[in-house]
Amino acid sequence: METYAMAQGSHNAAPNAIGYQHQTWWALVELLRSGPDRPDSAISLELYDDIAWDQAGTPTELLQVKHHQGSHRALTDRATDVWKTFQVWMDTASPGNPDGPTLVLVTTQVAGEGSAMAALRALGRNEETALDRLEAVAREAGSETTRTTRQKFLDLAASERRTFLHRIRVVDGSAHVEDVHAAVRACLQWTLPTGHEELFLSMVWQWWDSQALALLQGRLDSLDVGAAQAAIADIRDQFTRENLPTLIHLAEVNEDEISEQYRTRPFVQQMKWVAYPPRNLQKAIVDYYRAYTQAVQWVDEDLIGVAELTRFEDELVDEWEREFEWMLDGLDEDADDAAKRAVGKELLRTLLAQTGIAVRSRYNDPFFARGQRHILADSGRIGWHADFKARIEELLSIRI
Repeated sequence: METYAMAQGSHNAAPNAIGYQHQTWWALVELLRSGPDRPDSAISLELYDDIAWDQAGTPTELLQVKHHQGSHRALTDRATDVWKTFQVWMDTASPGNPDGPTLVLVTTQVAGEGSAMAALRALGRNEETALDRLEAVAREAGSETTRTTRQKFLDLAASERRTFLHRIRVVDGSAHVEDVHAAVRACLQWTLPTGHEELFLSMVWQWWDSQALALLQGRLDSLDVGAAQAAIADIRDQFTRENLPTLIHLAEVNEDEISEQYRTRPFVQQMKWVAYPPRNLQKAIVDYYRAYTQAVQWVDEDLIGVAELTRFEDELVDEWEREFEWMLDGLDEDADDAAKRAVGKELLRTLLAQTGIAVRSRYNDPFFARGQRHILADSGRIGWHADFKARIEELLSIRI
């Protein structure tokens, strides 16, 4: 019995979870569709309503978003969704205020022909017909679920009801949750980088998910249209010939897990030979992992060729050769291992801080060059200790 109750509760929660996800995703569609016409506005989630537009902190449009998975039933004037929405707006949106925000019901259902909901669409709008039909429904015995709300609607003064309906707009037949991604793609059609459309869209969604979470957690009250447009333009800019997108972000990496996985690699031993600080060594392992994984993804996505990556590696090696020669030149002939460790650590620190060499002229995320240096050290092409070549040969012979 307990198992059945838990399963039933989980099943009942699924539509709510899908609806909540749909609301969050729909906000991006709303931002992309309406944003260009509201350059001075901002969008919010669960602040004034499910979704809201505001200008200078004053709400100008409130949206209630309703999702019905796989439902083909028409939206009727008796629907619980309709009266629940009216209840919210009568409680919070001063229904009789002619200067109040526009009130929008966005629903995946389609309003029945001849209904008040159909009469409140932007096209073919007829507020008199909508008022007559809603008043008639409100006076019916009807469902107990909506009875209190319907009575509250009737308790409004006649002028308030007219004003209330004048502010309401029904957007029916909206995309279901599984179709929202296609709607976003359509909004960004002219922005998509040729050949990398899906990667670009996934980066836009990743950006939006972080913004939506900040909005829902209250870390961000609202998102300005200008800021959103700039963020999307910045993502698009990463697909130019002079730039590249960062695909492996630090927040996505489990440092402890990666450190354990790579702790015996030759590049790690190279850093230990010059007594590199343990915490910085752990960060170096993360740089190695991110750079290696990102380079593989860049090649897989056809964002960069192997030849270009090879040229970048050759430039890093050339830089290292110059600095390594200066390091050796500064060592006494009888320098002990402590002296070699000290100058090797300084060489490593100096080169990891260098940002002059970049894989693309406008790609300047420093982890990639740092990680590539560790990749080169892992193969033995470069090193930090004065005697690294002999030590690498010994290390590899032991492994064989």
